[in-house]
Amino acid sequence: MKRLLSIPLLLFSFASSYAQKKIPVYKSNTANISILDGKDFKANSWTISPQVKPDVYTTSNRKVAFYTDLDTIIYNLKPNNNYDFYIILKGKDSALTRITCIPSYLEKLKSGSQYNLQDNRFVPAFTYQSKEDEHLKRIRKDLNLDSVAGTGNEVSQMINLLHFVHDVIRHNGNSNNPTLQNAIDIIKVCQEQQRGVNCRMMATVLNECYLAMGFKSRFVTCMPRELKFDDCHVINMVYSTELKKWLWMDPTFNAYVMNEKGDLLGIEEVRERLIKEQPLILNPDANWNRKSSQTKEGYLKTYMAKNLYRLECPVASTYNTETTVEGKAMTYIQLIPLNAVNQSPQKSEQRNEETKMTWTNYLTNNPKLFWASPEG
Repeated sequence: MKRLLSIPLLLFSFASSYAQKKIPVYKSNTANISILDGKDFKANSWTISPQVKPDVYTTSNRKVAFYTDLDTIIYNLKPNNNYDFYIILKGKDSALTRITCIPSYLEKLKSGSQYNLQDNRFVPAFTYQSKEDEHLKRIRKDLNLDSVAGTGNEVSQMINLLHFVHDVIRHNGNSNNPTLQNAIDIIKVCQEQQRGVNCRMMATVLNECYLAMGFKSRFVTCMPRELKFDDCHVINMVYSTELKKWLWMDPTFNAYVMNEKGDLLGIEEVRERLIKEQPLILNPDANWNRKSSQTKEGYLKTYMAKNLYRLECPVASTYNTETTVEGKAMTYIQLIPLNAVNQSPQKSEQRNEETKMTWTNYLTNNPKLFWASPEG
């Protein structure tokens, strides 16, 4: 009889102690339980771990439910808040569990919506190498870009070149950069070594293809708000003289973006529409390595919402832009919103004593300077 009473007494002791701290108590006879995170149901995905104190589950959704075989635990969440509760496993082990709600990537991007159009601090003007450059002429000839681009209108040629780079190179985000970072040598390394390159190298190839065809373009490093990060993304912006605007082109995901009318959009427009939650359409053949299709929710609202907080371009868009050359001087401009954490110094310089290369970096809060038309 004493053994039968021990478990209820133990549960009462737990409940009384936890009630004093106003921490809810739930029960489970199974170690693995299910979670409904927003609309995403994860069957038996959470293992109750009494030894971890607290055991933290992190989400950006506003509603989370834990399902044990005995209880349902539902929380309506607010960003930057923690929600603690205990789960009593098999009537004896108590697991302090915490749900931490963090702002979503889109919420972080929305927080960076404000710029300063009156920021007139000096930044150099962007420049674009002429298609008459001998290296660009070689790229145009060796890669047969006239045939690749086709005879359609300007935009169709730009899209054809996007597809070409996506198809001729495989993406591998963990790869080392080739020593020579230009279109001919990057493609050559990929073919000879049967390997891929990261998004920066893919954007470098597409940028040089655009320049070789006479299109003004830049590659753009898209970064999160955090200064220390494990992942960012590099895409291209190419200027359409027919449409009088910049266009978004991403060779890694074979992606471009449109509004609800089917009009192609630039990076600035996509960023603004994400913040305002206006309609965006991703081209239906957007994909990664011809293996997995991309969706608006995954690619734009999650991945790119994370990476559109800060944007950076080299000032000079040229052949071999980032190949290491002794004594070379590199200059970059970064567009940051008013609440970015890296507001100063507005100009910074670095030097590599071994290669004698220098890097100069400018910050601006003025999107008009960053998105300046190459037509003046």
